Amino acid sequence: MNPRGMWLAAGAYLTWGLFPLYWRWLEGIPALQLLGNRIVWSFVLMLGILVAQRRWRQFRPLASDRRVLGIYALAAVLIGVNWMIYVWAVTSGYVVESSLGYFINPLLSVLLGMIFFQERLRSGQWLPLALAAAGVAYLTYTYGSLPWIALTLAFSFGFYGLVKKKAPLSAAYGLTLETGVLFLPALAYLAYCSLIGTGALFHSDTITNRLLIGAGVVTAVPLLMFASAVRLIPLSVVGLMQYIAPTMQFLLGVLVFKEAFTKPMAIGFSLVWLALIILWVEGYRANRLANLQRAALQSAD
Repeated sequence: MNPRGMWLAAGAYLTWGLFPLYWRWLEGIPALQLLGNRIVWSFVLMLGILVAQRRWRQFRPLASDRRVLGIYALAAVLIGVNWMIYVWAVTSGYVVESSLGYFINPLLSVLLGMIFFQERLRSGQWLPLALAAAGVAYLTYTYGSLPWIALTLAFSFGFYGLVKKKAPLSAAYGLTLETGVLFLPALAYLAYCSLIGTGALFHSDTITNRLLIGAGVVTAVPLLMFASAVRLIPLSVVGLMQYIAPTMQFLLGVLVFKEAFTKPMAIGFSLVWLALIILWVEGYRANRLANLQRAALQSAD
């Protein structure tokens, strides 16, 4: 196991897990302005990295290709929706429900693989999907409405991953293009807010201004760390570590922000958690069996 890959993956998930603390420091600022700053400063950071590494000339012709631009424009919309809902949820007191979205996401990815890539589900994968659906249905019943925050986060990130699976560019180029697609609308909105006197950027105290600019760093850095980690360690390890972030978010919501976690919520969450445990165990056993079969074939040759 590559130690550097493990540290990079851990760093990415720990950063994502602590995100609620960062956005809560900015909870007095409208979520749309937080999203605008996140996009603008992420793009500025990524552009600076490409220029510093002298990769801008390589990037420009790739970014001007219509097919490539179309793929990343769709990815940009999906990740923009995800960022918007997440920031709004965290600053509005829905950290626990937002964590549910990222617990659901791995199960949704399995379902999307079946629908869009004709991946056959193993018999052991149907049970966790049914349990997750039961958990969402139970939460819907107890809430009196769909847990739309969790579902929007899960579906937007799930479809984002689906688009990225077909995306041709590297992580750095891809993130630069995605934020570049959203850059001008985000910049125009922030400029408009500043003109009408409601803008927070450069009209707040020093700490707030730094946090707004730092939104680009906390967005881009963990994504780049994650992209590097998946090249160095097995995806099975990455898959196990991905639960660090929503677990930390859930604990922050309950223990730090004192959000309500009622008995009905505990039942719904428990169904989803049980589904994840079964999915992981089934995946581990399937991978182990496949490796044993592969080794047997190689020894036979």
